[in-house]
Amino acid sequence: MGKWTRRSRVTAAGLAGMLGVSLLAGCSGSAEAGPDKPDKKITVWTLENLPARMAATKKVVARYEKRSGVQVDLVGVDEAQLPQLIMSAAAAGDLPDVIAALPLGQVWQMYGNDLLNTDMPAQIVKDLGAGTFDANALKLTADGKKRLTVPSDAWLQLLVYRKDLFREAKLPAPTTYGRLRKAARTLDEGERDGISLATDPGDVFTQQSFENMALANGCRLIDEQDGEDGKDVALDSPSCRRAFATYRTLARDHGPAGTQTLDSTRATYFAGRSPMLMWSSFLLDELTGERADARPSCRQCEKDPAFLAKNSGITTAIKGPDARSAGQFGEITSWTVTRTAETKASRDFIEYMMGAGYEDWFGMAPEGKIPVRHGTADEPDKYTRAWKSSRLGVEATHRKPLNEIYPDELLDELADGVSHMRRWGIAEGEGALVGATNGELPVAKAVGEMTSGPTSGDEAAREANEEVGALRRSLR
Repeated sequence: MGKWTRRSRVTAAGLAGMLGVSLLAGCSGSAEAGPDKPDKKITVWTLENLPARMAATKKVVARYEKRSGVQVDLVGVDEAQLPQLIMSAAAAGDLPDVIAALPLGQVWQMYGNDLLNTDMPAQIVKDLGAGTFDANALKLTADGKKRLTVPSDAWLQLLVYRKDLFREAKLPAPTTYGRLRKAARTLDEGERDGISLATDPGDVFTQQSFENMALANGCRLIDEQDGEDGKDVALDSPSCRRAFATYRTLARDHGPAGTQTLDSTRATYFAGRSPMLMWSSFLLDELTGERADARPSCRQCEKDPAFLAKNSGITTAIKGPDARSAGQFGEITSWTVTRTAETKASRDFIEYMMGAGYEDWFGMAPEGKIPVRHGTADEPDKYTRAWKSSRLGVEATHRKPLNEIYPDELLDELADGVSHMRRWGIAEGEGALVGATNGELPVAKAVGEMTSGPTSGDEAAREANEEVGALRRSLR
């Protein structure tokens, strides 16, 4: 890949989920062999495969190799190719020992196909101290009491808005459904649209954006309560119907014309043509104007490339009328150990990357790698403090410290956001379904239909509910 795009880190997860359902099935039988014999050599696949990040990771790995005497073969892997590579490696009996930066959907698919060592992550977390990790991150990366991975870092879905325009219009911060609708309606004037929201039916980013809005209104993928046949898909509930209707109003009535993608939503906000944008925390370095591949282009940005960073407010959690509390969508990536890994060396390597090498690891892209291990037993907030003063990611032209660009209040809110992050289906034990929906994209397709045609919010909710239900039955 010649340059970094968010699509490589966001939509690839959807492709991987789609491939994973069909390709990973049956692989576990080829991976029946136990752990490799110790030879002080391990293979580590990393999804942080962009050139600058590979170079930064290699430096950390080289220090580990010198200290430990273990040889690490570091291999950059694209998320879209991961399921096929896993299938081939499992069939050949040549799985990597460790996979770095694996998202939740992929974790659950590998777990469902019996490709994970689940004992070692539990040992590592115990060694490092479970109390040093964010409790919610530990919960999301476990199947009940069974630990699946060692959670490493997270990114959050954010609502970014022009606080200067909000002040001029005397609008409150967009923290609720009602405030969102009012702001979109009020600021939708002239050449400016009210909000930029994803509507591309073929992009998992659309599904993630909608899930963020849905969680805000208490809309769940799976019922909390058991019905006659156990827990049911719940996307046709009143709270979900309201979420679909609200998303339709915002995107269709007050958003730009045409299908909106990951890239076009950002471009519209960067050009000053919309006052609100829903995007991941990876946006934070791009707002500064320090990224050659994604620079703000608004009129004021010509004189001051950091104009948007200075004049953007950020809402980390939104609340809908049907929810008891605000909701927050995000992703946790983990260190994952395969069932054939050389145990001693793999364990030692991960403990190093979550200890002596941790600050360099999340420091590659701190805006999208919020540490989920806060510190150590002796220094409980060591890594959170280090993260706040981390410099912009390795792709930035000038790597200024985060806390020189953004206020401590925002950084505190981002760090705390991991504790409040929710995900559809994970708590209900439906991780495999989550991975499958990221591939088939039933919700994104429903969103695309209701924002480009006459489909109502209620109809979109029913359609998504039927499609997810059918997908769930196909997995059983």
